[in-house]
Amino acid sequence: MIDALLQVAERDVPIGPELDATKRLILVTAHRRESFGLPLREAFVALRTLADRNAGVQVLYTVHLNPNVSGPAREILGGHPRVVLCEPLAYAPFVSAMKRSFLIITDSGGVQEEAPALGKPVLVLRDETERPEAVAEGVVKLVGTSAERILAEAQRLLDDPQAYAAMARGVSPYGDGHAAERIVAVLRDSL
Repeated sequence: MIDALLQVAERDVPIGPELDATKRLILVTAHRRESFGLPLREAFVALRTLADRNAGVQVLYTVHLNPNVSGPAREILGGHPRVVLCEPLAYAPFVSAMKRSFLIITDSGGVQEEAPALGKPVLVLRDETERPEAVAEGVVKLVGTSAERILAEAQRLLDDPQAYAAMARGVSPYGDGHAAERIVAVLRDSL
């Protein structure tokens, strides 16, 4: 997976939505069923507050089409001058968005695996993850959907260069992008 990610990341694919290059981008994905209702609304309030408090930040949220997600997202985040809501992106533009981002806030398991390989800190809108290796490595942090916790952790990464650097190390416990090369070498030696 990391091999494929890094191969796609080498290309310069347009993201699609127009973004302000002078702002630090916070990329967001949130769609998990267990967050529907109040938890998701609280996370959206945190994102709006984060945009309100940080003029140098722009939020890009790829909004899931489920009305349990898109309705509250548009209600709470819609119309904010530094929040861009868009439909889910195809893989290559999404990888470009991850590369361009300063930090990523997500509930996606795949993003927890991929973003650290690109050197992007990940705040996870969940209380548990099936990817504990990334948490143990310190490149992913579970923050749940509490507005207070999301705000505190995101603001810390925006304000504290050392905290940011500790998470933005470009280290992935899921591979280094050279697995295919090693597999080919083993096959050549074996056959």
